Amino acid sequence: MAEDTQSTITYGIFNETAEHESRVALTPDIVKRLKRSGVDCVIERNAGHAAGFSDDDYVKAGAKVATRDEIIAQSQAFGFVDRPDAELIDRLPKGSWVIGMLGSFTDQAYVDHLEQAGLVGVAIEKLPRQLSSAQSMDEMTSQNSVMGYKAVLKAADAYGSFFPMMTTAAGTIRPAKVLILGAGIAGLQAIGTARRLGAVVTAYDVRPAAKGEVLSLGAKFLDLGLDFSQGQGEGGYARQLTAEEQAAQQAAVDQKAAEFDVVITTAKVPGRKPPMLLTKAGVDGLHRGAVIVDCAASDLGGNVEGSKPNQTIVTDNGVQLIGAPDLASGVATTASNLLARNVADVLAHFVTDGTLAMDLTEELDDALVVAGRVEASAPAAEEASEESVEGEQ
Repeated sequence: MAEDTQSTITYGIFNETAEHESRVALTPDIVKRLKRSGVDCVIERNAGHAAGFSDDDYVKAGAKVATRDEIIAQSQAFGFVDRPDAELIDRLPKGSWVIGMLGSFTDQAYVDHLEQAGLVGVAIEKLPRQLSSAQSMDEMTSQNSVMGYKAVLKAADAYGSFFPMMTTAAGTIRPAKVLILGAGIAGLQAIGTARRLGAVVTAYDVRPAAKGEVLSLGAKFLDLGLDFSQGQGEGGYARQLTAEEQAAQQAAVDQKAAEFDVVITTAKVPGRKPPMLLTKAGVDGLHRGAVIVDCAASDLGGNVEGSKPNQTIVTDNGVQLIGAPDLASGVATTASNLLARNVADVLAHFVTDGTLAMDLTEELDDALVVAGRVEASAPAAEEASEESVEGEQ
């Protein structure tokens, strides 16, 4: 971003209210970055506290700290970690922009609500990840990297022994054997973290390219004796397997999983039901004291049969099954720094000559905008709107 330009757009951030959420959609460094694009920032009081940012930090960076009502009155665009609820949607000014993970893949009623409220909905889960221009906006990648790191720490904390091999006066303790299912961004980060902790790591993914990536990190690739050569879906996400493929995969994984002390599953599909990678038979086959961390646990289901979001279940055979969908929130400072950059770069992409506007002939704009789809939308400020009208006359 170049020199500072006169600010005509105000970007509002609220205190996230979800029970397990500690992240914030704006950090002080991003306040300065957006200022250079002609965007002023206003943030709700104490919104950054859980992530390690004080109100003074934001003020020093050039943001204004305000109440929720003041933010709604002053802003033309709003950024979110979690999407706004129905009550907040109805309070936002018509024509304003809502940017975040909106759940548009599975919740058309929510998108319709945005449309009915006269808002422009920008859904980051629709980001075409293959576009080079979209890389800095890829919230899924940045947060999954944090998630993969934290998943290993979560597993290590729950496991009743060491991850590395230890030689003590009482004898040698063997290293933990860790299986990671899903070798995308989260899985690769989990591989690296588990290896740094000294575990013996094996991983599996249906995508053909994943084997080379797993091996390059020094892990073993789990050989199931199966071939899902068409394993990658649209936008670089793992595709949903067919029923026959899932059955074959599950039977093989269930059998192989019994060899491991820790299983970490990372196959999230944004806004959709995640693929099941370990059935009850696989869980029951693990030895007493084994640990499973399901990063994809959600209300739509998880990678592991029986997992529940934000719950730890101890099975009858003594296996800990941890449903952990909010792991990135547990590394709130770094996760917020990354997420805030992603959301801010999405916003900055739509800033043109001091206004917010979309061009639906562009692949990125066409993919991201799910509500309020017009060629130009949301005047940045009253003064800017009047100048635009005068120019047209």
